[in-house]
Amino acid sequence: MVLAQLGGSISRAIQQMSNATIIDEKALNDCLNEITRALLQSDVQFKLVRDMQTNIKKIVNLDDLAAGHNKRRIIQQAIFNELCKILDPGKPSFTPKKGKTSVVMFVGLQGSGKTTTCTKYAYYHQKKGWKPALVCADTFRAGAFDQLKQNATKAKIPFYGSYTESDPVKIAEEGVETFKKENCDLIIVDTSGRHKQEAALFEEMRQVSEATKPDLIIFVMDSSIGQAAFDQAQAFKQMVAVGAVIITKMDGHAKGGGALSAVAATKSPVIFIGTGEHMDEFEVFDVKPFVSRLLGMGDWSGFMDKIHEVVPMDQQPELLQKLSEGNFTLRIMYEQFQNLLKMGPIGQVFSMLPGFSAELMPKGHEKESQAKIKRYMTMMDSMTNEELDSSNPKLLNDSRMMRIARGAGRPIRDVMEMLEEYKRLAKVWSKMKGLKIPKKGEMSSLSRNMNAQHMSKVLPPQMLKQIGGMGGLQNLMKQMGSAKDMMGMFGGGDK
Repeated sequence: MVLAQLGGSISRAIQQMSNATIIDEKALNDCLNEITRALLQSDVQFKLVRDMQTNIKKIVNLDDLAAGHNKRRIIQQAIFNELCKILDPGKPSFTPKKGKTSVVMFVGLQGSGKTTTCTKYAYYHQKKGWKPALVCADTFRAGAFDQLKQNATKAKIPFYGSYTESDPVKIAEEGVETFKKENCDLIIVDTSGRHKQEAALFEEMRQVSEATKPDLIIFVMDSSIGQAAFDQAQAFKQMVAVGAVIITKMDGHAKGGGALSAVAATKSPVIFIGTGEHMDEFEVFDVKPFVSRLLGMGDWSGFMDKIHEVVPMDQQPELLQKLSEGNFTLRIMYEQFQNLLKMGPIGQVFSMLPGFSAELMPKGHEKESQAKIKRYMTMMDSMTNEELDSSNPKLLNDSRMMRIARGAGRPIRDVMEMLEEYKRLAKVWSKMKGLKIPKKGEMSSLSRNMNAQHMSKVLPPQMLKQIGGMGGLQNLMKQMGSAKDMMGMFGGGDK
């Protein structure tokens, strides 16, 4: 996943500083230099990195800190805040309202995934109850209308375009008018994409914007664009009023740091990220959980949202009970793999857990992750009930492993690999042991009165220690926003 390497490098730098005996000027500089190097290697613009380093040094004045202060925690908090600042321009983007017609125009370079992103954006809002429609104002690229038509038909979204009309302004105007009459409350206009030096593109973009008077202009950017991101994003911003950014192709192996620079250039928030080719591989982007995952600090609310999405309500208490017992069997692994296939890549899901850097997770695209999980499940289908319900992998001797391999039509090394995965996940699961689950009825009152004191009683001791004790928990709660978010972790809070 894009930025996994960056997240791993930053987490390691913070960890090395945390392991230092004394936190002095040298330890701080070493940590900041490591982070600076990681950001520059990921194609984040030099000026942004330099400003970030300067700001952290201003905030963390080691001489002025009293002896009782937790310097490690203050430094980590400063790094967290500065990374959030790069990604958060401090102003929200325009949000469409149901029942009120909004026009959203998409702009970006050729090949950035604009047309696919338009459909994903429409599909996302359609699922939430909007009435979206798509207008193809891209007359420059051959096949653009065919692509939009195909995507829209698949997602059952109305669309407008023309094979004969060559004026994109006229198509955009007619399309918007048509869908306004049909009472569509979200009209999405897809425009041509070219290179920033092409004056014709910018003139066309400006004219389409003037004709359709969009409520929001979204800049779509390929995460692999690299150092050119800042200049490209700025060029678009100077020509039209870019109000939000969507970053695509976040499932690849590109460095992706340039994407962070685009936010600074447009001074507009990232609202979604594209994580694959399929219609639903589209995530709402939230700065604090994203940076928290980048630093290996986890994203509890995101993790629990995933669980709520895919685990049926009646199974949730049972799953939480198993978590609290910390007893992990191959059968539980099988059940959770079924859920994970619905959630997305295993690495993405586990990067939401505190202490698990995205870099440590299985590499590769979603298809590879899914293929591996399906392979493991086929092997588990060849196991007996006794084997599946045992939490002792030593039970599986050589002859049993040979039988499983034969039954699944896989080499024995695949069975061994699956057992290694089981041991790894059992380790993750064991961290949940001791999780105290509030009784039914206690949820809402706990949610309302939640503070770090309450939280520390609910969390398993080893997880509390990993977060950084009481101080770390207080910081995490501040970062994640509300007590409601934290209570989401236990299926509590008002949904």
